[in-house]
Amino acid sequence: MTRPRALALRALGLGDFLTGLPALRLVRQALPGHEIVLAAPARFAPVVELLPFVDGLFAANELAPLSSHSGPVQLAIDLHGKGPASRGLLHELGPERLIGFAHRPSGLRGPAWLKDEHEVSRWCRLVAEGLGFPEDSWPSVAGCVPKPVAAMPDGMTVVHPGAASPSRRWPAERFAAVCRELERDGHRVVITGSDRERGLVLHTARACGARPILGLSLLELLALVSEARLVVSGDTGIAHVASNYRTPSVVLFGPVSPDLWGPPPSPLHRVLWHGDGNGDPHGPVVDPALLDITVDEVLTEIALVERADLEPVPAAKGCLG
Repeated sequence: MTRPRALALRALGLGDFLTGLPALRLVRQALPGHEIVLAAPARFAPVVELLPFVDGLFAANELAPLSSHSGPVQLAIDLHGKGPASRGLLHELGPERLIGFAHRPSGLRGPAWLKDEHEVSRWCRLVAEGLGFPEDSWPSVAGCVPKPVAAMPDGMTVVHPGAASPSRRWPAERFAAVCRELERDGHRVVITGSDRERGLVLHTARACGARPILGLSLLELLALVSEARLVVSGDTGIAHVASNYRTPSVVLFGPVSPDLWGPPPSPLHRVLWHGDGNGDPHGPVVDPALLDITVDEVLTEIALVERADLEPVPAAKGCLG
């Protein structure tokens, strides 16, 4: 007998992909007999294969039509946004039921969108309210993705200077200064980035003498972070990878508050932020709040994380990060 299908749309980047996984865990808990399919970019297919609570991936790009999807959809879940654009794509599939946030100007009904809600909590709440799930201790990003099998060096300190937007990129020279101090302290530092960030990665690596690593597959990146000693990055996808694997991390925030996108509460994760939440996360120049973070501050937070990593860590609670 064919199982009823639940299709969830979240066709966004790596950080969005990871922060949406706890909500999909809730879908699985609420609908154990359904086939759960995630509509997301094709590059996430190898990761979806690792997930015990998702049955498959339907390749989808951001706000692109889903018309090539075949088969009936019993339940559609808009984990993509709060407006009519994403909701309309799912509506065209003719689902028996569609869950999404309310959007009053468009007449869309659903739970209220809360502006100052953490990204993980937001989507868990949508699923919980939409499926009548109890408001309890919702899942965290931590532990969502099992470790992939990939031959990568372990015990590295991963420094990731890039981010999708310039407003979230701390200056490369400051990352390099941090790297030099870490290597003096015995860290084996590697500089990572996407192929589009090749110039930034090589510039940072030359400035500090660390090893650049480019051309990693997504599974290789996950494997590297899962066995890393430490991750230092801005507010970008690799920070959520560190949260998933409970890898010690220091994350630098600028235009966006860590209350909205930060890691789970844990002594293994430290954040730095001097902003007011009014910056532009997609801005063309580095955010002033990010520029306010000093090299010495980052080194201090690293020392605190390293100290915490030597002590027993209690199990994470709550739905953040």
